[in-house]
Amino acid sequence: MEAEAGARVRNEAVLQNQDLSFLLPSVTAFLSDYGWYVVFMCVGVYLLIQHLHKNRSTDSQSSSVSAASQDPESVVRSQAALEASRRRMQEEQDARAAEFRERQQRLEEEKRRQKIEMWESMKEGKSYRGNAKVAQQNTEEATSSSSLRPKTDKKPLRNNGYSPLSGDGGGTCSWRPGRRGPSAGG
Repeated sequence: MEAEAGARVRNEAVLQNQDLSFLLPSVTAFLSDYGWYVVFMCVGVYLLIQHLHKNRSTDSQSSSVSAASQDPESVVRSQAALEASRRRMQEEQDARAAEFRERQQRLEEEKRRQKIEMWESMKEGKSYRGNAKVAQQNTEEATSSSSLRPKTDKKPLRNNGYSPLSGDGGGTCSWRPGRRGPSAGG
């Protein structure tokens, strides 16, 4: 009996002191045979977890939104805020439209006035084109009087005798077409 108790103690000591080195050959063999399958399976599980996590977060948000939509006071407040925002945007749009219409009416009135002036000057026998150009220049001068600048004397890019078709006057670079016929005699 003592011998059996001593053997048990030794077996338990052997089992307790044993490391996991006996698994190394079998795990290595498994990974060498099925390693890529394991990698792809791990990636698939990771993507599945991410997808489920995303769905869970959207479900929790929608449940909180549905809980908030159940409160009648908050629904009325959000609708009132939405209506006020829409009304404010509509007023801004109406103001822009009125300003645009007013500007268009002014332009039409100006054109009509110019046509009347041209007609009257034509009746009197004056050149109506010249008056229209003068009137147009007056309006341009009034709008852009600060943009008038004296012209500076600039050197011309080419001399007056330059003609690209003549082949003269070019620099050192000249192009000639290749010879017709066979390229090498023989």
